[in-house]
Order: sequence, then structure tokens, then C-alpha cells
Amino acid sequence: MSDVGQIERKAQERVVKLIQEQLGYEYLGNWEYREGNSNIEADILVQNLKARGYDDNLITRTLDQLGKAASVGAGHDLYAANRDVYQLLRYGVHVKPGVGQQTETVWLIDWANSAANHFVVVEEGSVLGQHTKRPDVVLYVNGIALATIELKRSKVSVTEGIRQTIGNQKPEFIRPFFSTVQFVFAGNDVEGLRYGVIDTPEKYWLEWKEPSEVADPLDRALLQLCDKTRFLELIHDFIVFDAGVKKGPRHNQYFGVKAAQERITKREGGIIWHTQGSGKSLTMVWLAKWIREHQTDARVLLITDRTELDEQIERVFNGVNEQIYRTGSGADLLGTLNQTQEWLIG
Repeated sequence: MSDVGQIERKAQERVVKLIQEQLGYEYLGNWEYREGNSNIEADILVQNLKARGYDDNLITRTLDQLGKAASVGAGHDLYAANRDVYQLLRYGVHVKPGVGQQTETVWLIDWANSAANHFVVVEEGSVLGQHTKRPDVVLYVNGIALATIELKRSKVSVTEGIRQTIGNQKPEFIRPFFSTVQFVFAGNDVEGLRYGVIDTPEKYWLEWKEPSEVADPLDRALLQLCDKTRFLELIHDFIVFDAGVKKGPRHNQYFGVKAAQERITKREGGIIWHTQGSGKSLTMVWLAKWIREHQTDARVLLITDRTELDEQIERVFNGVNEQIYRTGSGADLLGTLNQTQEWLIG
């Protein structure tokens, strides 16, 4: 191994140790020469589902649905596969045990109790595609690959890690592996960490900004973003599929929504002040979705000053499986508000 390779290897070992010892992920080793590496490690998933009380029949049917959703091929591209997998992760797998029996929901991830999930970190997991590739680090939850991390030595720009991750998603490499991946990371010890989702263009990769006493920028961001509870929260509450583009949150959107959640819980009002281009539509969508799921009989009224903004917001809400009832007049608005059928009104 060259001196350059040894430097990057040491950085990788340090990151894996950090994730293992400080974040509590189980380390399952170096998978460079392990055969059959997959984005769905069925043995690990089955073990977790059994531990959470699901029977063999439900598990078999669940694995079948997940496998079909994650497949990338003709008529089912990466975006569609990733979206379909996300639907199963977020809303559960609806399984009918047998003919005439009621549908049951199998939760691939226990969103309410992070301790019930099996968090795993592996390194150098060789993945067969048209050409074999090895993401430096892969994070699994219950056997499902949810994040990859590419690491570079301090003298190499983090941009190289970003480009490598983007390259890995090309059809000629290991694109199908990313059908389950929710976040992609790239970093080094000097510039810290950048993150995105599948098919995020290089210029849209983001830096996470959050106060911390941890001095090292790479360690700091990993501890903040890959913390078990935070990692699951980001996936559950801050992902949207918007007209062919998957999107994740900026730090300002995350903390704005979190602050609003706290005030809503206390039944207090407030204003989130945005500058142009800071992502207010997505902030609105993620907050409204949270209100719907956490506040009994909640209703949300959206007021805008432009028709094109109405259309944009409606499209983004569709990306989180919610439909806006668009009122056609003042009388329609008053009538809708006096009824309870519609929870999201624009």
C-alpha cells in the first residue's frame, strides 16, 4: 500500500472506530473479500424482525416486497426504486398473511424506539455491478444499507469524495446498491463532512452547521448526523421526493422545524423568518407533516401570495404523500374551515 493509501486507511479506521465506540454501531468488519455484499442483508433483517415479534410468514412476504421495491431495471429507475423503498421504510410494509386474512403492517425500522434497531458499520464492502466498487464505509440499520461514507486524506479535497460517490451511482458501476440508501456522505479531516441524497449534483452537497465542543470538523459532523436517534429522525421526518428529485434538509430547515415543533407542543405561536432561496416550501412541508402526525385533529391552512407558489407547494406536499385541498373562493374557504374533512387547506 502506498503512503497515500496508508494515510486514507488510517483516517477510515479512525472514523469507523468513532462510529463504533461513540455512536454504538456494531462493527462487522472489512467486507472487501466477503461474497454477496448487498444493500439488503437479509440474515440481519430477519434476525431483527424476529426479535421484534414478527413470524416467519410475515417476514418472508416482507422480504419479497422489499426486494421488488429495491430492484433497479427497465421501467424502474433508481429514483423510483429509492422512493418505493422509502415508502416501505417510512410507512411500513403492508402484508396480508393469507387469503381472507386482514392486512398487517411490518415495520422494517422501529421509529419510536431506536434501541430496538440493529445499527451496523462495515468498511470496504465490495459491491458487484458492471464494475466492482467499494464504498469506504456503509451504515446499515436492520440489515438495510441507509448511508455510505467516502473519506479522503486531508490534502485531497472533499470534492473528490463527492465525485466518487456520484460516480458510484452511475449505471456502469453500482447504481442498484443505492436503491435503499437515504444519505450519502463524503469528508476529510480538514474540510469536514458534506452530505446529500441519491443523485444530488456536486454543487448541492451540503455542510451541516451546529454548535459543538468537538474540534475536529469531520468527527463533529459524523457525531451529529449519524447519532442513532438523529439519523433515524432525519430519514423519517426530513426526506421528500419532489417531481423526480429526492431532497434532504439543510441544517437551517432542520433546526427551524425543531424549534417550531417545540413551540407547537407548548401551544405557542411563532414566525420562521426565511431569506430568498432558503427552502421555506420544504420547511413548511416537513413541519405540516409533523403536525399531522403528532397533533390530534390538527388542521393546517396555507396562505401564499402567488399562484405559482401554490402549485410548487402542492407538488412538494405530494412528495410526502399529502394532498392539499385548494379552495376556489372565499366562500369555499369559509365552508371548508367550518367542516372537518380536509386537514390541509390552501
